[in-house]
Amino acid sequence: MKKNLTLKYSMLCILSILPFLLWAQAPGFEQDTNDVPIDGGLSLLLAAGIGYGIKRKFKEERDAQKNKPATKD
Repeated sequence: MKKNLTLKYSMLCILSILPFLLWAQAPGFEQDTNDVPIDGGLSLLLAAGIGYGIKRKFKEERDAQKNKPATKD
């Protein structure tokens, strides 16, 4: 029981101090830094990914129709 309680208190101390150790730098940039737009290629990659997903879905459905066993009614 004492070992379990010691482990809980140790984890509590570590987890409460951890956020202070993770501050790597001050927020923001210096004034002479230019911001870089991310939208340029990201929207093209997103559109290509959606198109590729639609193509794969149609191919899987077409292959499923081909491999569907014929049944007599």
